[in-house]
Amino acid sequence: MKIGIIGSGNIGATLARKLVAHGDEVKIANSRGPETIRDLAQELGATAVSKEQAVKDVEIVILSVPFAKNPDLASVLSGVPTDVVVIDTSNYYPFRDGAITEIDNGKPESIWVSERIGRPVIKAWNAMLSATLSEKGMPQGTKGRIAIPVAGDNARAKNTAMRLVEITGFDALDAGDLANSWRQQPGTPAYCTELTLPDLQDALSAADKARAPRDRDALIKGFMEAKAPLSHEQIIARNREVTARR
Repeated sequence: MKIGIIGSGNIGATLARKLVAHGDEVKIANSRGPETIRDLAQELGATAVSKEQAVKDVEIVILSVPFAKNPDLASVLSGVPTDVVVIDTSNYYPFRDGAITEIDNGKPESIWVSERIGRPVIKAWNAMLSATLSEKGMPQGTKGRIAIPVAGDNARAKNTAMRLVEITGFDALDAGDLANSWRQQPGTPAYCTELTLPDLQDALSAADKARAPRDRDALIKGFMEAKAPLSHEQIIARNREVTARR
């Protein structure tokens, strides 16, 4: 497949590496221009391009930018054909993105993104730490394989995203439509907790929309106030502890 990735951070770069390894043709862009990521792109096996070039002549566009930067991509995506699948990997964190009233009042993050960029998205790869994506993928059928949720309103686009999730080493769980994608947002039991398929389904069902933002903010506060950097395992354990059903 021909894939354009906008965002060269940990998630975007890791996705590029894995998709190139699968045999896909990948272009990658960032906000500063292709010359700033040429070495990275060469290492990944991808092609460094501008944002505008990243969305041309591709079947899939993956947006992996800080949440509040998504609206800046509206003009870049305006001419992209409607059959191109657009995947959103971002998450809203008020301490970083600034308060967004609509989301604070309950609008699911990816619906907000869809409205701002002018086209529907599929929400995938948002509910995992970058280290999980880079280090914990397993072949299909492996016992204990981690699952991640994929939400969206278009069945064809969602199935495409789910196939890519499987390629990157994880079981893909159909998490329903974007209206319910809040169930995989920060502060929920499904978010960054490294669960297998059955447990992830239970976690999505257990999500509490009113409680999730409080748990999200409590977790971030705890991580930022920790006296020493937490290990990956400690972060996962803490996420599970705070968001567990009470």
